[in-house]
Amino acid sequence: MHDRTLTDAFSRQAEGFNRSPVANAESLLEEIIGLARPGPDERWLEAACGPGIISRRLAPLVSEVHGVDATPAMIQVAEREARREHLSNLSFQLGDATRLAAEPASYDGFIARFALHHIPVPARLFEEAFRVVRPGGRVVMIDHLADADGDSFAWSQEVERLRDPSHWATLSLEQARRLGRSAGLAPEGQLVTPMDMDFDDWLTRGASDPQAAALVRGLVNARPAGTECFRLREVAGRRALQLQIWIAAWHRPDAGALS
Repeated sequence: MHDRTLTDAFSRQAEGFNRSPVANAESLLEEIIGLARPGPDERWLEAACGPGIISRRLAPLVSEVHGVDATPAMIQVAEREARREHLSNLSFQLGDATRLAAEPASYDGFIARFALHHIPVPARLFEEAFRVVRPGGRVVMIDHLADADGDSFAWSQEVERLRDPSHWATLSLEQARRLGRSAGLAPEGQLVTPMDMDFDDWLTRGASDPQAAALVRGLVNARPAGTECFRLREVAGRRALQLQIWIAAWHRPDAGALS
């Protein structure tokens, strides 16, 4: 049931996400590539690739990039944009990011952005990343964070699910870090940085139901005290939603390090 909800939601959002200022923010993309450290002879996989924004950014820096997404509309946009940019070392395929067709240890790097909060049991994504990267290979995860405080967490998740029915649950910083460690990955570095986005644009891209959008507008005015990871503020006279974006890199230890 959730898979169908996710596909329906992202079919509507494919073009909007491809044009989204947040998805294309140059500073964020630079931070991601800096932590990923891609090499010219490497083969990378982008899981839940959406319209392939990260894949297209990686392509000039590596030997090969393969993107996988569960939504046909996203794959269509990704392939169109890769052709438009004349990127020949990119390929895209329909698939489940938590159950990839790839052989074990077949990639030098694995990257997933804004995927974790859509996945029931997100540990599966970390485990799949560990499986498909070679020993020494790198894993990069990017998502926005949730507050650890119970009231703040419950409030933000209600807002997110009303806005986007494909949303499952956002992780706190400690939860996200723990999942990487539990999957067997060794941390290399992380960054938490605030990201502002136009509130009306964010709401319009997600909420196709006017009644749901109205409920979201009401809820955001009832933000609990202490909510830091999901907050509204004024920027240049417009209402902005500020999220805390988490970018983290790990590597898969070699067999000697695990013994």
